[in-house]
Amino acid sequence: MSASDSLESEDHSVIPDRLRTLKETVCALHGELVRWGLVTWTSGNVSARVPGEDLMVIKPSGVAYDELTPDSIVVTDLDGRPVGDGLTPSSDTRSHAYIYRELSAVNGVVHTHSTYATAWAARGEPVPCVLTAMADEFGGEIPVAPFAPIGDEAIGRLVVTTLRGHRSPAVLLRNHGVFAIGPTATAAVKAAVMCEDAARTVHHARQLGPPIAIEPGDVDRLYARYQGEYGQQAADPS
Repeated sequence: MSASDSLESEDHSVIPDRLRTLKETVCALHGELVRWGLVTWTSGNVSARVPGEDLMVIKPSGVAYDELTPDSIVVTDLDGRPVGDGLTPSSDTRSHAYIYRELSAVNGVVHTHSTYATAWAARGEPVPCVLTAMADEFGGEIPVAPFAPIGDEAIGRLVVTTLRGHRSPAVLLRNHGVFAIGPTATAAVKAAVMCEDAARTVHHARQLGPPIAIEPGDVDRLYARYQGEYGQQAADPS
C-alpha cells in the first residue's frame, strides 16, 4: 500500500489528527524563522516527519510567511512526492526527504539563509568553537559542507555526510545557507537560531582579533552537562 493509499484509507483514524497537529506546529515554527530574522521574503523552510508514517510535512514553495496556514502546509512521502491535493512543496523537499530516510532519529529539518551564518558559508569556513554556548549546543565547531545544486537530493546527501557522526545539529552549505536537524522540528529551529547567534558573535569577536578556542576536553564537558543536565530533565520515576 502506498503512502497516499494509507492516508486515504484511514481518514477517520488518528492519522488526520496527527497530521493536523503537526501542520499547526510547522506553520507556527515558520513564524519563529521570521521572528528571529533567519529568512527574507519566501526563502527558507521547516519540515517535520509524521510519527509512525513514511510521510513528512513541509512549507509550500514560494508562499509568503504571513500567508501560511496549517492547511497550506504540504504532505509528501519520504521520496518527496506530494500526497493528495495541495500546493507545490518547497524546492528543498527532496533533500529534506533524503535526510529523514537516512537519519532515523531526525524528526525535524530547517533551512535558512540567515545573514551571519550564510556569510560564513559564502567563505566556505566553519564557525570555530570559541563560545560556551557553541560547546553546549553544537559540541564543537559548526561544520561546512561543499556546494551543491538546489532542487534534488544533492543537498540532503551533503547534510547527512557532514553531520553523520558529528555532534553539531547544524551545517553551513557553501555559498548557500544553513540546514539544521533535530529530534523535533522545534529542536531543529532552535539549532538554526543558535547557529545564527554563534556566527554573529564570532564574526564580531574576529573584528577585535583572533578568538580563543575552547580546549577539546572543556568542550566535551560543557556539551555533556548541557545535553544531560541542563533544564528540566525527566525525573527518575523510581
